[in-house]
Order: sequence, then structure tokens, then C-alpha cells
Amino acid sequence: MATVVFERLLGRGVSQFVSEELDLAGIKTTANTVIGGAIIGSIVSLILISFVLAIYMNFNPVLAFFAGIGGGGMVILIIYATIEFKIEQRKSFVENILPIYLDLTAANVRSGLALTNAMTVVERPEFKKFNEDIKLMGKQLYSGESMERVLTQLTSRYRSQELKRTIRMILEAERYGGGMTDLLKQISKDLRTEHIIQKEVSGQLFMYMIFIAFAALAAAPVLFAMTSEMIGITLTIWSKISLNSLSSIPSTGMSFHKFSTPQITLGAYQDFALGSIVLITGMCSFIVSAISSGRMIRGIRYLPLFIIVGIMVYFGVAIVVGGIFGAIAGG
Repeated sequence: MATVVFERLLGRGVSQFVSEELDLAGIKTTANTVIGGAIIGSIVSLILISFVLAIYMNFNPVLAFFAGIGGGGMVILIIYATIEFKIEQRKSFVENILPIYLDLTAANVRSGLALTNAMTVVERPEFKKFNEDIKLMGKQLYSGESMERVLTQLTSRYRSQELKRTIRMILEAERYGGGMTDLLKQISKDLRTEHIIQKEVSGQLFMYMIFIAFAALAAAPVLFAMTSEMIGITLTIWSKISLNSLSSIPSTGMSFHKFSTPQITLGAYQDFALGSIVLITGMCSFIVSAISSGRMIRGIRYLPLFIIVGIMVYFGVAIVVGGIFGAIAGG
């Protein structure tokens, strides 16, 4: 069976970019597979959303088509955001274990091993997939490749400035001479100090995160729910009022005012409220992540939870408020 080459549809530049992103994310698949999945997923989303909105929800066909385009764009965005999240995850992992790796390497150098050997015999279970990079590094060094080339390739597999700075200092010390053991220990110490400072800063910003999360997950859904119920009550009251009876109300002093039924429907407002809650809680997840870790893309792991909580608060408050007003009306 012939394989469809989706890469040709978008050009070589896009294919190379996707391939580099997959390498940084540690995802063992081809760029053609990811591009094909994104194209097919976006087309299917466009067709389904447009069809459902136009046929079952009586949307204007043009608006339904543009909504379908937006849905297709969201599929591509979700795929890209997932890859970026994996890249950040790998980056955080290697930066967390880097001090331990440097300490073990320094201990091996102190015991008399050459630097190339010292860096390739420190496999540990807690290093997980980084062990694969260590094994690959050992194979490359033993096959005759230069240490500079091997270590540079290692840094290219992670989007980590800490790793790049560390490798650059190691290469400079190896090139110009120096106390490698002391250098490795000092780099490890500096990295640990930097991580501690980052955690302290995150702790000091904790109250800001609480405030933002409360505003997005509680305050906004509650206000939207209460407004929704008030619109429902207002519409119910207006349905029982005859506009003909309003014509007998004296207009002295208020001739500028004209009574009419509300123009907004309850369904339209609920759609607006739910869309706003999804947008607000989604943005909140990225803002909280940016404040807590300095990396906005990590907010994708909070995204589903924040949206679900916001919608649950909205419906929960709507049920409670509706029950209260229903009891009052019944009483």
C-alpha cells in the first residue's frame, strides 16, 4: 500500500521544524506521521463541527464553516502544545538530575577515570531515559568521535540553557586545562542554588496564584451562573406580563421610556457564559503555570482540570440559585 507523504504538502521547512520538535520532545515517530495526523484531524474536525452546527443547531452555514475552521485550528494547536509540553517536561527533568549527574562524574574523575569514561559510567535508575543518552554518548566516544561533537549533540537533544552552559564550561576546561573535579562540583552547587532560588520565588508568588485561580475558577463562574438565573427569572416574569396592559401606565415624566421584552435569550447567554468560562479558565491555567514555574506551556497539564472545575461551579451555582428562587416562588 502506498504511503501518503504529507510532508510535501507543507514544504521542507515545516517538515524539518516538526522533526526537530519531535527530537526535542523525545517522541519516537516521524514528522510525516504527526503532520498527517494534524491534517486529517483538522479536516475531520472542520467537517463535524460545521455539520453539527449547521444541521442540528440551525447555525448560519457561513458561521458554522468558520467555527469548523476554528475547530480544525484547535486540533493543530493541541498537537503542537502537547509536543511543546513534552519538550518542557524533558527539559525540567534533565535540569533536575544534572547536579546529581555532575556529582557522580566528579567522583569518577577523582577516582582516576578519564573524563570521557567518567561521563559514561554513571547510569542510574532515577535517570530514566537520560540513561539512553549516556549509552549513546559512550558508543559515540568509543567509536572515535570527538568529545566536543558528542557533547554538542547531547545539548541539541534538550532545550535547556542550563545543560548548554554546563557543557560549554566542561569543554572549555578540557580544552584549556583546569581542575575538572572542582569545576564539576562547583557547577553542581551553583545549579542547586539556582533551583532553590526558583522555588523560593515561586513560593512568594503563591498568593498571586491563589487570587488568579479564585477569580477564574470561582468568582467568574458564580457571577455568570447568577446572571443566567436572573435572566431566566426576568424572562419568566415578562412571559406573564401583557404588553397591552403596559400601555395604560401613565407616561408623564418618562415618555422617553418604552417597555419591551428582553432581546437576549437564556440559551444565547448560557452559550456565551460557557464559552467565556472555558476561555477564562484556560488562560488561567497558563498564567498560573507562568507564575509558578516561569514556563507558560506547562499550563497545558492544568487546562482540562481548570475547565472542568469552572463548568462544574457554574452549573452547581445555577442549580442552587435556581432552587432558592424556585422555593421562594413556590412559597
